[in-house]
Amino acid sequence: MNKKRILITGAAGFIGFHMAKFFHQRGDFVLGFDNFNDYYDPRLKRARANELAKLDISIIEKDINDDLALHEAVNQHEITHLLHLAAQAGVRYSLENPQAYLHANMKGFLSILEVCRKQPKMPLIYASSSSVYGLNQKIPFSIEDRTDHQASFYGVTKKSNELMAQTYHHLYGISVTGLRFFTAYGPWGRPDMAYFSFTRAILDKRPIDVYNQGQMFRDFTYIDDIVKGTAAAVDQSYPCALFNLGNNQPEELSHLIELLEKELGIKAEKNFLPIQPGDVLSTFADIKESEEKLNFNPKTSLKEGVGHFIRWYKEYYKV
Repeated sequence: MNKKRILITGAAGFIGFHMAKFFHQRGDFVLGFDNFNDYYDPRLKRARANELAKLDISIIEKDINDDLALHEAVNQHEITHLLHLAAQAGVRYSLENPQAYLHANMKGFLSILEVCRKQPKMPLIYASSSSVYGLNQKIPFSIEDRTDHQASFYGVTKKSNELMAQTYHHLYGISVTGLRFFTAYGPWGRPDMAYFSFTRAILDKRPIDVYNQGQMFRDFTYIDDIVKGTAAAVDQSYPCALFNLGNNQPEELSHLIELLEKELGIKAEKNFLPIQPGDVLSTFADIKESEEKLNFNPKTSLKEGVGHFIRWYKEYYKV
């Protein structure tokens, strides 16, 4: 396989960090791009960046809306593939601060597409989200399902990204692949995600907020499986494609809490609340397409993945 020269936006983020390590370890050139924003504790992003620096992976500290910096990075480093993972994440925060999503996910994504337009031979592989399925009731969620009834503004921005990418493919012949990630979790994860915030609260002896009596299902997908699927998408670089990257096995939120309690050896104090606006009851990935075209075959059970996360958490936070 020819060595690739990959620019990863959001390289100090959870998935970006793991992708950078993976590509570097197999011999590709990796350059990061990240604005280190404070949506969650930037110290964790800095710590990830420090780990990458040990591998001689540089991160350009700029915003993806900085068109000039993006163009320079692509040209100066002769980038062959663009993996775009930078975004304003989180469903609930999109209720509080929709402007952040407009800036990063819409305007920022347009900057990315414009860079690709000037480099039509450089494939774009970008993060979409299971949130695009919105109010879809059909289970499991298939790439063929309608995605025009959104449940959150976050979902709206991610669906818009897919439409924008497909339009740029149609107009300019750019290779575009969107990856609908389903609840990625694991070591070095995002503190705003339930598994992470629950762990912190349980260890601090604080109650955890449990929505809908814990009767919500999520297709938790371990980071190593996400990495393999994403790497395959970069290697294949289909002309215009969408894929679900999910574990294909939804788990109840109450089961996640039980696994955390068992790993930590502490019972959680639960504060039961109604389902939040923007939330959906269940996510469940149909991965037939991903199995066929990306050889995607998630292997990690939630029990195993939670164990890996807790071991990392205790080491990182010196518990």
